[in-house]
Amino acid sequence: MIKLGEKQELVVIKKVDFGVYLAQEQGDEEKVLLPAKQVPKDANVGTKIEVFIYKDSSDRLIATTNTPKIMLGDVRMLKVKETGKIGAFMDWGLEKDVLLPFREQTRKVKAGEEVLCALYVDKSGRLCVTMNVYPYLLSDSPYAKDDKVIGTVYELSDNFGAFVAVDDIYSGLIAKKELYGDIKIGDSVNARVISVKEDGKLNLSLREKAYLQMDADAEKLMKMIEDNGGKLPFTDKASPELIREKTCMSKNEFKRAVGRLLKEGRITIGTNTIEKK
Repeated sequence: MIKLGEKQELVVIKKVDFGVYLAQEQGDEEKVLLPAKQVPKDANVGTKIEVFIYKDSSDRLIATTNTPKIMLGDVRMLKVKETGKIGAFMDWGLEKDVLLPFREQTRKVKAGEEVLCALYVDKSGRLCVTMNVYPYLLSDSPYAKDDKVIGTVYELSDNFGAFVAVDDIYSGLIAKKELYGDIKIGDSVNARVISVKEDGKLNLSLREKAYLQMDADAEKLMKMIEDNGGKLPFTDKASPELIREKTCMSKNEFKRAVGRLLKEGRITIGTNTIEKK
């Protein structure tokens, strides 16, 4: 069986003026055209050729010796060439662009940007890409607890946090409580592996271990105080929501940073303010 969306080795069963027909073996009824400009010079009937199978503009199977940037089941970054009435057309390295349908977009995309996608076959038997990459990510990463990783945010959830494709291959999650700053779909993030779940998926954090993060948080807090004229208009008695909004720290992290600066004699704490000493 000739496999759509995959590379495979097929044999030349017939030569014509406009190319050669390929099949799995001589005598097979199922065949596919390899256009003349793609046919190796020394190809004859019986020659085996490695090709990728997709569909042309008339929805007919077509073979190419070129290797696309993405194959069936892969997750890759692709560039948006243009947008149209039915979706976005993505550059995957072949003459005919591949479609990213509107229903498969997790956010609106624009020409020129790169988007994390997975290649699949739609209900009509056509190759398309989707931004819903979760089912296509792997869970057998080489990473362990406390490893540093880089990934692409592909989905945001109010309940769970940010879903991340680590190395654009492996499944990871930054839980809501570990999420800081203005993170958007498509962002590349540096994270730390908190744990590896039984199913191999990665739990991630944008922050260092507490004893390492405390120093960075203390310096960040000191800079905020200095940038605000030497005074911060709230203390560690403020609500967790206010502290997170203003500092991108949890209340415990904020208290640890304040404690470090107090111990070093760099600040004083008033009733409703923290001031530089």
